[in-house]
Parts: sequence; structure tokens; C-alpha cells
Amino acid sequence: TKEVERIVRDNNHYDAEKVKNYLKETSLPDQLPLIIVCDRFDFVHDLVLYLYSNGMSKYIEVYVQQVNSSRLPQVVGALLDVDCDEHVVKSLIASTPPQFSVAALVEEIEKRNRLKILHRWLESKASEGSQDSGVHNALAKIYIDSNYEPEKFLSTNRLYDPRVIGAYSEKRDPGLAYLAYSQGQCDDELLRLTSDNSMFKQQSRYLIKRRDLGLWSKALSGDGQHPVNQSHRRQLIDQVVSYGLPEAGDPEEVSVCVKAFMAANLPQELIELLERIILEDTPFSNNNNLQNLLILTAVKVEPSRVADYIGRLSNYDAPDVAAICINNGLHEEAFSIFKRFEVNTEAIGVLIDHVGSLDRAYEYAERCDQPEVWSRLGRAQLEGLRIKDSIDSYVRADDPSNYVEVIDVASRAGKFDDLVRFLLMARKKVREPAVESELLFAYAKTERLADLEDMLRGPNIAQVQKVGDRCYDEGLFEAARLLFQNVSNWARLASTLVRLGDYQSAVDCGRKANSTQVWKDVNMACIAEKEFRLAQICGLHLIVHAEELEPLIRLYETGGHVDELCALIENGLGLERAHMGMFTELAILYCKYRPEQIMDHLKLYWSRINIPKVIRACEAAHLWPELVFLYVHYDEFDNAAQTIISHSADAWEHASFKDIIVKVSNVELYYKALRFYLKEQPLLLNDLLNAMMARIDHTRVVSMFLKSDNIPLIKKYLVAAQSTNNKAVNEAYNDLLVEEEDFVGLRNSIDNHDNFDGIGLAQRLEKHDLLEFRRIAAHLYNQAKRWRQSLGLSKKDKLYKDAMTTARQSGNTEIAEDLLRYFVESGNPACFSACLFTCYDLVRSDVVMELAWRHGLSNEAMPYFINLVREFQTKVDVLTAEVGDLKLKVERGGSGAVAAAATGPNQLLGPAGLGGRLLLGHSGPSVAAPTAVGPTANMFAPGQQGGTPGNGSQFGGF
Repeated sequence: TKEVERIVRDNNHYDAEKVKNYLKETSLPDQLPLIIVCDRFDFVHDLVLYLYSNGMSKYIEVYVQQVNSSRLPQVVGALLDVDCDEHVVKSLIASTPPQFSVAALVEEIEKRNRLKILHRWLESKASEGSQDSGVHNALAKIYIDSNYEPEKFLSTNRLYDPRVIGAYSEKRDPGLAYLAYSQGQCDDELLRLTSDNSMFKQQSRYLIKRRDLGLWSKALSGDGQHPVNQSHRRQLIDQVVSYGLPEAGDPEEVSVCVKAFMAANLPQELIELLERIILEDTPFSNNNNLQNLLILTAVKVEPSRVADYIGRLSNYDAPDVAAICINNGLHEEAFSIFKRFEVNTEAIGVLIDHVGSLDRAYEYAERCDQPEVWSRLGRAQLEGLRIKDSIDSYVRADDPSNYVEVIDVASRAGKFDDLVRFLLMARKKVREPAVESELLFAYAKTERLADLEDMLRGPNIAQVQKVGDRCYDEGLFEAARLLFQNVSNWARLASTLVRLGDYQSAVDCGRKANSTQVWKDVNMACIAEKEFRLAQICGLHLIVHAEELEPLIRLYETGGHVDELCALIENGLGLERAHMGMFTELAILYCKYRPEQIMDHLKLYWSRINIPKVIRACEAAHLWPELVFLYVHYDEFDNAAQTIISHSADAWEHASFKDIIVKVSNVELYYKALRFYLKEQPLLLNDLLNAMMARIDHTRVVSMFLKSDNIPLIKKYLVAAQSTNNKAVNEAYNDLLVEEEDFVGLRNSIDNHDNFDGIGLAQRLEKHDLLEFRRIAAHLYNQAKRWRQSLGLSKKDKLYKDAMTTARQSGNTEIAEDLLRYFVESGNPACFSACLFTCYDLVRSDVVMELAWRHGLSNEAMPYFINLVREFQTKVDVLTAEVGDLKLKVERGGSGAVAAAATGPNQLLGPAGLGGRLLLGHSGPSVAAPTAVGPTANMFAPGQQGGTPGNGSQFGGF
């Protein structure tokens, strides 16, 4: 059983239904495995039915008390389904640990209408202080169903769920549902309940007490969950007006109710509500806010009743209400409010700003006769451009406060005579520079120069300088002269005298002022009147200022006075304060008007001019030599070279171009210069290339001239460039020499410069018509170690000496012997003999002997063999001397020395000594004699080798 219990508890890989049925059929003595399976796979109902029907109730207790207490609600439901005794069920609930859900237990029992069996157990849980809402919900349902003081329980208990109990009570008793919802502030449910059951009095009381604008909005306007019903809303409003608000004693409740009506956009109903509150005898009749609200609501909804409310009510905010009336177009009502409360300034403001009647405003001001009213009227008249009436009103008000606007409007309207009256009044009240300054200007405009002089002589705080400037700008030069003289402003006085035509006096004032602006004004006036002598005096004071030079030049140029301008700047070059701008601008003027003088000017003053600026001027005037000169001195060699190339007809000069081109930074200009010379000066190409030798890419140069087929033009350059051993240069020069049939030069080029395609050149030369070029092809094959191709060419052209030289250079015995055979086969014994001499170290003596014997060339071969025998004899003599020395050492040193000598480093004679089997003796066939290398081969044993008789000819046969 323990193993079964373990398997069903820990294993997840079995069919629960089959295992459950199997365990039922097996009837194990211990039902714990079945309990575990049913608990794990939710077969609780089947388990309880099985255990109860088989009389194993104790296992039911074991299950809920020891295995899984949370399954008690399902167990109780199953027991009730089989009509188990209530006492058993109660006992089981009471004895089970409290790890189960009370709400689930109540739900299971409530499904079976047996909730009363939990009454005492629930009351005991409540008395124990349980906070579980399920306990108190169940008690509430029991009290409601049994009608056991449910109102008291719902009013005093705060632990039940009001939504659950309210929904439970709706069909049983709506009053109890209202009570539950109101206790829990379940607003949505309460609104639905009271609307569905026409409980609008309770609804109105709840809304007023609740003081929640959102809830009011749902009741009056509805929302997605509660669409408004017009009949219900009307009934609710009636209940609020009739019973709800009269019963309210808290001002906040009334305030929230009024705001709710406003938010719901119910103006008519709001007026009805407010009239009930204010116009009848209520605690809120004299409330300021409510009176304001009543009038404002009437303004928006019933404008015709506003005047009546204004007359009947007294505790409202007059300025605010009047402002709202104005905003809503009720101007007469606003005027009545201000007039009733004697706010005269605001009252006349309504007449002026809103009624728009200046005549009624004037009558009202006459009746009030207050300065502030006259002042307000004066401002309105000023805005209406009744300038004379406005000034009269300001004078009656004795108010200069608005002098700025009065001065502005009167000045723009040209009413200076009336303005003088106002300013004389204002000067007595305020001491402001603006007032006195405007009075001076008004005197000037009205040509009252005597009054102006009197005012200037007296104490004043006027801004005389500014007034003088205004008079100057207005063309009032006489008045301006008086004003500038008063403040000793020589600069402005000079300008004024210019305007009055007194130029000499203007120049004298300019000297006193020593101001740039004065000199400019006087200079401009003198130029306009063609007084160039005076203009030059002024100009010399201007051109030393760099910022004044260009405007002065434009002034002269605009008038067409170029000669006078040039003379002015030329005279200014010697001044101590002469600056770069003067030299620069003079250069630009020369570019425009005197191009013949520009080069001399540049050569003299190039270090003192602004070169970039003059460059632009020269470029615009197409002065290319001068432009090149400037580029060179500005270190812009690229632009200089580009200019020469683009405008060679005017700017090119070979020597200077060579100096410039080697200093450019843009490599592409080298090749552009080469193309330019190729096109326009081809005979000078080599000189240019030699100048650029160190900076150009020789490969690219050669490629460029190859494409244009002009390689002969740069032959001198190619010769000079060969020192770099450049492949392209070498190949181009070699091709040129081939084309010119200069085989001597080609041979020298090939021997001294090896960086070229030798095989390709050889392949082209081997077919050349001239013999010397074919010899060069053979020479190239030699250099490439293609000996047989070289020999083939030499044989073809019968250049036997070259062939023998090639064979010797190859160092190949086979090639040398093939050449011998060729000479034998071609019947050329002299060449055969010469080849033996030339290739002495390469040919094998046995081959020579065989060829001589077979072809009867013993006489031609004899010199070779004589030399060979002599060489052999010399070697034998050397060997004999060495052997003799060795014997002497052996005799002196004894047998130990012999042994040492036999094993020592000199083993030339071998271990057997002279005459042993390793050299000349015939000790037997077991050890072969070493084969000699070179011309001594087969010479040690005539007719035999290694002790074996040979079949060849013996040396003595010759």
C-alpha cells in the first residue's frame, strides 16, 4: 500500500480515470491511494459518493482534516447531495482546520438552499472577530431571508460586501438594497436601483449628501452604463427642488448641487432652483455666490430677466457681474450697475467702449465733473482722433499723465498748435525731458524760432541733441543750426551747414569735430556739388579708416568720378596711416579702369595688398599675366599653372612655367601640363619633362605618349629617365630604338637596364630583317637562360662564335656536346676545334674522342687532347709529390704514425697506400675505382674501369 501511495503521489504518467476506477474495484484496506488520486485530479465528488455509499465516512474526515482541508466546500456539497445528516455536516465543518475558503463553502451550501445550517457556525466565527467578508455576507443573507432585523445589521455592520448583499436584496426588498448600497457608496448600483424602482426622493437625498460631481453628472446627464432618461431626470429635479435642497443645511451640499446643474447644462432648471433658494425665505437667500450665479445664469439664458434681478438683489459682486454683462452684450445693464454703485469711471468706460457714444459720455462727464472722468473721456477722444477735444478734456482734467500718446497722435496729425497748449500745461505738472523736447520740436514745426531761442536760453531739461537730429531729419535746418550750436555739436552742425550750402564752414566744423561721420557727410555733399578739392580734403581723413574706404569708393564710382578717386587714393598712399586696404582697392581700380598700370603697381606693392581680393578682380577683368603673378606670390602654384594652361595666349612663358609647375601640389597638373605642351609647344616637352623628372610617374607619362603616338618627341626624356630603370621607360625607349634601327643603342640599353620584358622583345627581334637585331634577340634569350632558342637563332644566322659563347655561358654539357655534333654534321671542322677550345670545361673527353675518331677529326681534336694530357700529367706530378712527402713522414714516425696517417684527414692514397686497389692496382673486381670528373674522366686505366677490360679506344691510338 505504501508503494501504491508513493506511485500515485509522485508519478504523473498514468491515466487518472482508469487508476481511480481500478482502486475502487480493488477495495484496498487503506483508501489513502484513492484519496490521493481523486484529490490530485479533482474527482472529489466521486470520492465522497464512493466513501459515503460504502460506509467509509472516517476516510472523508481523514481527507478534509489531514490530506487537503481546502477541499471542504466540495466535500460538504457532495454530502448534501447524498442527503447526509445535517449534524454530520456541521460536525465535519466544525472539526476541519480553517484552511478552506468560507466564501466557497457558503456558495456550495447556498446552491443547495441549505444556508441556515451554517447560522450558528457563522455567528460563532463573527463573535470570534473574523474579518472574512464571506462570513458576514452569509449572515446578512440569513438575516434578510429570515427577516431578523436586517436593517439594523446592514446599518451597523461594515464587514459585509455591500454590492453582493445589495444585489441579493434587490428582488427581495429594494429598501434593504438601497440601505446596503448607500452604506458601501455603491453609486452606480444605487442609481440603477432607485431609477428602476422610482425611488427619486431617496436618490435626491443620497446625491445631496454624497456631494460628488461625478455622481451628479451620471444622474443628470448619464454615461455609457446609465443612459439618461428624461422622465427620470425630471422627477429627480423635482424631488431635489421640492425636498432635497430645502432639507439641506450644509452650504457645501448646496454648492455641489448648483455646480452639478451647471455642469449638466441645465440653465432653466438651475434658475428655477436658485429662485427657490434665493427669492424665497431660506437660509441662503442673501448668499453672495448664489446671487452672482443667478444673475450670471440669467445673463446666459434669460437676458430679459437680468435687469429685474439687478434691481431686486443687492449682495452681488457688481464689478464682476457688470464685466460679464459687458462680455455678453448687456451694456445698458452694465452701465446701470456701475451707475447704481457710483463707479463713474467704469460707467463712462461702458458708454465709451461699448455703447460707443462719445456725446453721452461728454454729458455724463459734465454731470459728474470729476478729473478722472474727464481724463477717461480725453483718452477716448484721442483714440477717436478728436485731437482738439481730447486736449481740451485733458486740460480740464489737468492730467498730463498720457502725454506720450497725446504727443504721438498730435505729432502724426500735425496738430502742433494744440500740442503746444497741452505741453505748456504738462510742463507745469511734470518735469520730463520728453515733454520739454517735444515743446522745442513743436516750436520748430510752428516756426516759432524766437520762442525756441528763449526756451534754450532759459533752464530746461530738454534733449536738445535729439530734437536737433529730428529737426535735421525733418528738413528744419535753421532750427537744427540753433539747436546744434547750443550743444556745440560740431559734427551735426557741419552736416547742417552742408545742407544750408555753406561748404567751407562745414569743412571748418569738420576739423573741429574730427568725426568720421562728419567727414563722410561733408565729403558726400562736396562730391554732389563737384567741389573735388574740398572733397579730397575730407576723403584723406576717410580713407585711412579701412571700414570707410569701400563706401567712399562706391560713392565716387556711382558718380563716375574715377580719376578723382584714383588721385585721392594715390595721394593717400604716402600717409603714415596708409593700410593694406588702400593698396588693395587701388589695385582693383586699376584692374577696372587702368589695366596698363596694374602690373607695375603689383610689382611695387604686392606684399601690402590683399592678394585674394585682387585675384578676384584680375580674374573678372581677364588680366591673366597679372593673375599668374598674384598666384605665384600667394603660393597658389596650382592655380597659377592652371591659369597659364587655360589662357596660354596671354599668360604663358616657358621659363616661368617650368618654375611654377615643379611647385604645384596637385599631381594631375603635371600631366595636364604635358598635354598642354604636347598640343601647343611640343618641341619644349623634353625640357619640361626634365624639370619635372623627380616628381612625375614615368609609367603614366610613357602611357600617355604611347596613346597619342608621340613617343619620339620625348626621346631625350626617356634617355634621362632610364637611370630609374623603370620598366615602361625601358620598353618605350627600346621600342623607339628598334623603330630607329639603332642596334648599338639598343644593345647598350639592354645591357645597362634590365627592367623590361626581355622575352617579348626577343620574340619581336628574332624576326627582324637586320642581322644585328637578331643577334640582340639571341643575346636576350641568353639573359633569360633560354639557351636552345639562342643557339637556334645563332645557327640560323651562322653566327658560330655567338653560338659557342652561348654554349659556354649555359654551363650545360649536353648543350655544348650538341653544338659539337652540329659542327661535325655540318662539316665545319674549324668551328669544331674552336668549340673544343671555347667549351673545354664542359665537353666530356670520351665524347670528343668518339666524334673525332668517327668523323676523322683527329687533327682538329689534337690540341684539346694535348691540353688534356698536360693537365692530367700536372695532376699526377702533384699527387706523386704528396705521396713522397707522406712516405717520409711514415718512415720518421713509425708504425703509429702510419696508422695515424692512414686514418688521418689526408686519405688521398687510401688505406692500402700507393698502388692499392683504390687507385692504380688490379686488386680485384670487388671495389670499383672512383670515376673522375671533368676532362680527366676515363683516363686513369686505358681500356678498363674498375679492373674490368674496356671496349673503347686507348689514349695511345692518338
